[in-house]
Amino acid sequence: MLDEEKAAPPNPANDSSGNSSSEHLSETKPRPGFLSRFSDDLDPRLVYLPLLVCCLATGLTDGTLYNAYGTFVSMQTGNTVFVALGTSGQNNKPYGWARSLTSIGSFIVGCVTFSRFHALVGRGRQRRTVFISFLVQTIFVALAAGIIQGGLIDGRYPSRRDPSDVDFAELAPIALLSFQAAGQIVNSRGLGVAEVPTVVITTLLCDLVSDPAIFAPLAQNPKRNKRAVAFALTLVGAIAGGFISKATGLVQNSLWLVAAIKLAITVFWFFCGKEKKA
Repeated sequence: MLDEEKAAPPNPANDSSGNSSSEHLSETKPRPGFLSRFSDDLDPRLVYLPLLVCCLATGLTDGTLYNAYGTFVSMQTGNTVFVALGTSGQNNKPYGWARSLTSIGSFIVGCVTFSRFHALVGRGRQRRTVFISFLVQTIFVALAAGIIQGGLIDGRYPSRRDPSDVDFAELAPIALLSFQAAGQIVNSRGLGVAEVPTVVITTLLCDLVSDPAIFAPLAQNPKRNKRAVAFALTLVGAIAGGFISKATGLVQNSLWLVAAIKLAITVFWFFCGKEKKA
């Protein structure tokens, strides 16, 4: 009798009950929360797109600021030369070396800050890393535009102020814009897209034209493609910055446009797909 009970097949009712229980557990399993989304690593196939747009923003910013205040905020090679010329009193504008030195110093502080932030957060391709980084960049650009918009410094282009009249308040937007520009190149390194540094043209051009596969078909050389588009967008951005300043007679309009671009990129990082684990 006992042997027959032991040999009896399992009750289908009990089995189905077990299945339904497991199905119920799987159905009630909590879904990932809103905050957990920020822990995702971003899809590496998409992260280069916002960086190319950053090249356009760099051209807009430098094309505008150089015309208005005689200094760059992204490309520090030119600023280094301006500081060197200032030591012999050969700057085109009084205390032009001070503007360039402020830009270089703020850019260095920005690089240190953003890189340490990446190390603190954990990973350069993590959603929260780039989201917070670009949100900070957006705020800094908006602050710079707001300072000029508010009339704290002369935002007219061309300036009607006496060239010998030095306004050191101009250093404030220069510092803000240079600091945030550092975030772009730090992000390009963290995202693994070093071929699009976003703020450097010299090395980008060198890498582009010295590529042994420069004439390869489009699909076979994606790095070449990114470098070429990055150069073109930087050039277009600088041209647009000059035209906007000339057409409106104001400096801040280009900066508000850059702030809008940075905000759009920040939103993109939130919705960007996550990396698919193998």
